[in-house]
Amino acid sequence: MKKTILVTGGAGYIGSHTVVRLLEAGMKVVVFDNLCNSSSTTIERIERISGTRPEFVEGDILNEDAILHSLQKFSVDAVIHFAGLKSVGESVSNPLTYYKNNVVGTLNLLNAMRQLNVKTLVFSSSATVYGTGSTPPIAETAPRSVTNPYGRSKLIVEEILEDLYRADPDWKISVLRYFNPVGAHPSGLIGEDPRGIPNNLMPYVAQVAIGRLQFLSIYGNDYPTIDGTGIRDYIHVMDLAEGHLAALNYIDRKPALAAFNLGTGRGVSVLQMVDAFERATGKRVKYEFANRRKGDVATSWADPSLAFQEMGWKASRSVEEMCADAWRWQSTTL
Repeated sequence: MKKTILVTGGAGYIGSHTVVRLLEAGMKVVVFDNLCNSSSTTIERIERISGTRPEFVEGDILNEDAILHSLQKFSVDAVIHFAGLKSVGESVSNPLTYYKNNVVGTLNLLNAMRQLNVKTLVFSSSATVYGTGSTPPIAETAPRSVTNPYGRSKLIVEEILEDLYRADPDWKISVLRYFNPVGAHPSGLIGEDPRGIPNNLMPYVAQVAIGRLQFLSIYGNDYPTIDGTGIRDYIHVMDLAEGHLAALNYIDRKPALAAFNLGTGRGVSVLQMVDAFERATGKRVKYEFANRRKGDVATSWADPSLAFQEMGWKASRSVEEMCADAWRWQSTTL
């Protein structure tokens, strides 16, 4: 019998790619999304890619009754939870909004799941829970500390899940800590299209290449790195999507609460990424250096070995594929 998976935030960037992989794996999918940073046209595009249309509920995780109704109506077996706000800068300006959406919204989801005895959850966390004090490669055992309300909201939810599991070990929970998601589906039909000035490197680079923005601001060129720019672990969004499918299968076989890094285990500097993008697309990316941003670290990349040992998951797509797929998507979203 097919499993039914509720995907909160399933019309968003990472959520939509994960929905595609779930459908391709033969699962029934219900997308639950308030469309605050996405579009209902994504559902049609998911159908074009996968050949299957997911169920769609326009709903908000701040509405517990709406969650409860969806869990009941579709006889949901498990939940993948992406829904939440995700801008570090915005979280500093509006911390209460972030705590309400990301923490209270998750509590609503957990309460609804508990009422219906739906106790399988994959949670979208972030490498921001490691703060700025860890030396790469960063393993799951690294100390957790945060420097902004967005990261703190993720850490608070992780701690809530740990308390929940201690109180009731019948829960099956996987916490996934992403490093730097980039790229798009190779079809060019879905990808990252942030509103306003992008917070992340790849859409910023792509929007400069297509002429939407004049130049890329590179924050800091005096770090102790190969070329003075910051080094991060960039991971293709389709590798991330496959990580969620692997996590779901893992907790199905081995009930537990487990946290996994999702990254490549390789660091790439900002200038190296710009160069790779130019080579993959043939487009020049104009850039200017700016001062370092407060809280940014020189280097950060994952130790993803635990995910491979436990789940059999490993990132496989190259930086060149990340760039080519991101450009294919961006060049169709003028």
